[in-house]
Amino acid sequence: MDLHFGDSKPTDDERAAVDALLGPPESSWEGADRSDADLRWARGGREARDRRDLLLPGLHAINDRIGWISEGALGYLCRRLTVPPAEAYGVATFYAMFSVRPRPATVLHVCTDLACTAAGAAALCAGVEAGLGPGVHVERSPCLGLCERAPAALAIRAGDPVRTAVAAPATVGTAVLAATAPDSVPEEPPAATAVPQAGQDGLTLLRRVGVVDPASLDDYRANGGYTALRLAFGLGPAGVIREVTDSGLVGRGGAAFPTGRKWQATASQPDHPHYLVCNADESEPGTFKDRVIMEGDPYSLVEAMTIAAYAIGAHRGFVYLRGEYPRATRRLQHAIDQARARGFLGDDILGQGFAFDIEIRRGAGAYICGEETALFNSIEGYRGEPRSKPPFPVEKGLFGKPTVENNVETLVNVLPILTMGAPAYAAIGTAKSTGPKLFCVSGSVAHPGIYELPFGATLGELLQLAGVRENVRAVLLGGAAGGFVRPDELAIPLTFEGTREAGTTLGSGVVMAFDDTVPLPQLLLRIAQFFRDESCGQCVPCRVGTVRQEEALHRIVARTGADAAGDVALLREVGRAMRDASICGLGQTAWNAVESAIDRLGAYE
Repeated sequence: MDLHFGDSKPTDDERAAVDALLGPPESSWEGADRSDADLRWARGGREARDRRDLLLPGLHAINDRIGWISEGALGYLCRRLTVPPAEAYGVATFYAMFSVRPRPATVLHVCTDLACTAAGAAALCAGVEAGLGPGVHVERSPCLGLCERAPAALAIRAGDPVRTAVAAPATVGTAVLAATAPDSVPEEPPAATAVPQAGQDGLTLLRRVGVVDPASLDDYRANGGYTALRLAFGLGPAGVIREVTDSGLVGRGGAAFPTGRKWQATASQPDHPHYLVCNADESEPGTFKDRVIMEGDPYSLVEAMTIAAYAIGAHRGFVYLRGEYPRATRRLQHAIDQARARGFLGDDILGQGFAFDIEIRRGAGAYICGEETALFNSIEGYRGEPRSKPPFPVEKGLFGKPTVENNVETLVNVLPILTMGAPAYAAIGTAKSTGPKLFCVSGSVAHPGIYELPFGATLGELLQLAGVRENVRAVLLGGAAGGFVRPDELAIPLTFEGTREAGTTLGSGVVMAFDDTVPLPQLLLRIAQFFRDESCGQCVPCRVGTVRQEEALHRIVARTGADAAGDVALLREVGRAMRDASICGLGQTAWNAVESAIDRLGAYE
């Protein structure tokens, strides 16, 4: 196998970053600075190839230490893992947070997505770029998951250790301070500030946020933590799956697939090992509920994953966590470490003879990796491109083995299902949409944040809680992949079936209100730009369609009426082609918001 290594050599810092992750190399074949005599034998080659899944962590290690990935660093990492450099280059250039070109050690990501655009992100970017010198690279970023504090900026300064700072809500001054002196930036507000209902009676999923110390395992246990896991051991794996099935729980990521059926299908597979993957890569613009849970109640996710793994017979789990969530990463890693030290993870959990452990894998800025099979490819060290189905993940998922993939909100719903019982849980909400639901409310409201309501509450009731403004012009449900509704449609019930009957979608629970100060054509153009940037390019309908959609919107953004009619017709044709022929949900939903704005809001009349 010709790996095509170049002549560039890694610097000492680059080599140290890789070795800190992989350990020192054992031979010249792996890049050790020794005699070339042992290059004749590829000792450990099979073991190195089995570690291909460490490619993404290795890229993170270099990028975190240096700020970018040089040819020499990439070549050294490839030698260590026996990965062809051309393939590794394809992976490194797939993710927005990595750079293969020299850049300053400090990168300031300024969010320019929907909520931040409505809150003045354009002026913020202009001011920041004028106020910063050449020592900081300013990156106009898609959603940073800080919509309740828009506009937002995230500074990342490479080094050992890497340092981060968040400015949200950001001003030019606070964003510049985050980039130039990240250690002097005040600590982020508690996660509970994103939960206007924090501390109120009647909450289920959010009842511990703002009540418990997210760093304390003892505090978590004193507030009901690990009760559900003990009940799970009493029920046995089949009993846990039966409870989840009877509860009617469906996936909260937008697809709404019955969770119990997914677990049962995986548990019954004879092929082993089985894997559990938590999808914490919530990159949908306007979504931030998983971040709040991981920052405010991280042990609940650790416990819920342990229960899910017990039910499906998995002994290894992964959390694929957004690279833009530094505090959530720290909080969750601390919770995992504490749970392992106290016997709640490891070889013999609570003396029950069940072994399970969790590993965090950081994403690096790719919306497409929210799709489950693209996520698997990313973990395995490949480009995060979706796979064709079948086979489905319950048969061949991560590493080609039966896999359950659930998002954070879906998993933490398992805890109340076991503690209150399936019938009581199913009594919450409606017959087809059971249980409580988390909604991410942002935009033109007085109290943006995460709200917990039972399925069946109306859109108007939710917006009333959030303090919607009187001059609201449109409400976007489901994020960029969702659809707009009019202010006179606020009686829509917030259920999967209710939104479907109304001709829109609930998605992952995004609710973004926009008043008449927000120019709708510019908002639609930003959505089109988002999908063009985030398309993985694997299939023609999406790769070409998202570009054509943006081009048409550019042409008509300043035109209305008859002048725009031809491009509106073209948009419809392109949108239908993407919806019908794209491989995954990104291309299939890229036209939804634009279509709804044209048909329901008369965007270009």
